[in-house]
Amino acid sequence: MKKTIRIFWAGDSTVQTNDITTYPQTGIGQVFSLYIEKDITICNHAKNGRSTKSFLDEGRLEPIAREIGEGDYLFIQFGHNDEKIQDPARYTEPFGTYKENLKLFIDTARSHGAKPVLITPLERRCFVDEKRLDAGAHGEYVAAMKETAEQENVPLVDLFSQSRKEMEKAGAEETLKWFMHLKPGEYASCPEGKEDNTHLKYEGAVKFAGLVAQGLKELGGEYKELLLPEIR
Repeated sequence: MKKTIRIFWAGDSTVQTNDITTYPQTGIGQVFSLYIEKDITICNHAKNGRSTKSFLDEGRLEPIAREIGEGDYLFIQFGHNDEKIQDPARYTEPFGTYKENLKLFIDTARSHGAKPVLITPLERRCFVDEKRLDAGAHGEYVAAMKETAEQENVPLVDLFSQSRKEMEKAGAEETLKWFMHLKPGEYASCPEGKEDNTHLKYEGAVKFAGLVAQGLKELGGEYKELLLPEIR
């Protein structure tokens, strides 16, 4: 009997699976099944507000380690909360504890016969005018993740760079529909409305999940084979 391939996902709120209490917020991992073969299972362990440090400190890697096995994949996507220097429970130094923590995720996957994939953090909607984003806050973490990928020989999907390109291509006004910009009274979960340039609505999650899929396609080989035949 053929083993079902599983993609485990460790990450933060940009990835997590949401419920009605946070609707319309939607995570990339929540919709990624739209792009992959139907017999592949997504096991999304991403959680709102977590950094590599708090994810590990709360024991959230442990259930992944218990379940993951030969032929599975571990997608690792952090950065938004690692950079919060004012919060010692979450902050990591990009070329210090952040890299060390990423290696723990990598080693956990490999020790169970699974394949790690590093995914750089999604850029925030940080426009300075209609077509240009500012430098963003993830730069050092992106560089540190790329360095880790090279040192540990781990495939990497550069969602950070690709999401910046797509946002600048679309422009400030068009990208409002991708993020949690809500009018007062529009949604029961947020009656007062919201202007949130980090968290995604369904359309944004689908858009950026597509960039992850494109990254897997560019990696080729077994990573490309995870995708639907129509988009390989």
